[in-house]
Amino acid sequence: MIAPQASAQFVAAMEKVLDIYSRPYDPKNPVVCMDETPRQLIRETREPIAAAPGRPERHDYEYERCGVCNVFMASEPLAGQRLTKVTERRTKADWAVFVQDIAANYPDAERITLVMDNLNTHTPGSLYEAFAGYSVSS
Repeated sequence: MIAPQASAQFVAAMEKVLDIYSRPYDPKNPVVCMDETPRQLIRETREPIAAAPGRPERHDYEYERCGVCNVFMASEPLAGQRLTKVTERRTKADWAVFVQDIAANYPDAERITLVMDNLNTHTPGSLYEAFAGYSVSS
């Protein structure tokens, strides 16, 4: 347990998230968790050695770097649903388009509760910048 005096703001935010997670399943108000992570793209420089009885497959430690990408992930734990998307970058516009993709997966929802971290791109302003005429209440 985290003592409230250690980080009162963190504890308050965590309690809010735990309240959201304790809600019963409601298809009209799904709880969707989302995050993103950068990933390095690599290629083997040597052929792996196939597995044999009593010996696992082996991979050489050397690799060729082939750039990076960003992986967005959204999941609705109570429904067992998930959505992933790979993008070249992690910008405000990329995040806004992913949020739009999430919304498109819930055409019958009245409201989607989105649980996410407080990364600087995760703001209503990102949606306004990405979509002309956007309103947070829409």
